[in-house]
Amino acid sequence: MKSETLSFDTANRATSGYVALPENSTQKAVIVVQEYWGLNDHIKDIADRYADEGFIAIAPDLYRGRVAANPDEAGKMMQALKLEDGLDIIKNAVETARAKYDLSHFGITGFCMGGTYALRAACELEGFSAAAPFYGDIPEEDVLKKLTTPTIFVSATKDGWINADKVAALEDATERYELPITSIKYEADHAFFNNTRPEVYNETAARDAWALITGFFSDKL
Repeated sequence: MKSETLSFDTANRATSGYVALPENSTQKAVIVVQEYWGLNDHIKDIADRYADEGFIAIAPDLYRGRVAANPDEAGKMMQALKLEDGLDIIKNAVETARAKYDLSHFGITGFCMGGTYALRAACELEGFSAAAPFYGDIPEEDVLKKLTTPTIFVSATKDGWINADKVAALEDATERYELPITSIKYEADHAFFNNTRPEVYNETAARDAWALITGFFSDKL
């Protein structure tokens, strides 16, 4: 596995992404969207793990070089990021990576804020063959009902943000609009996949979710 930086333009201003490349060439790629902390070492480690599984992993930098030092700063940075800008960064990361690495199939995943962007990108952007948002917010119904990308939505039963009511609303919309969404719930807390946060990390749930999602991407990409 090796890593490099992918630089690209956006409608706002240029940014870059962290790219983890597997040992063997592949046309299968996964976009990994950051938590509200920024493109930190944890997100880069997840990208590296995808590369170890045989995928090209691209983690676009939605904050353009900034990483939060504490939850208050992270919250302010997340609020300052306009939805259209975040989606445009993801779109341009895909287009640049597609051309540079000769890619044909993209999956998208993300965590917390990144889960919000991953699900919305799967609804609004073209080119994704699979999506796996982790405990991200759910877009409004008129956006959600456009989803045609096979999606696994991962949530946690102890999550106070993406709570049971929000997940139930997603499941209800899935049934009414016959959306290609599978809802997976773990008895865990928000951010349970983040092994750098021992207060919420749940190893059993994280291992199971990783096996599920990497298998899902292997099948769909």
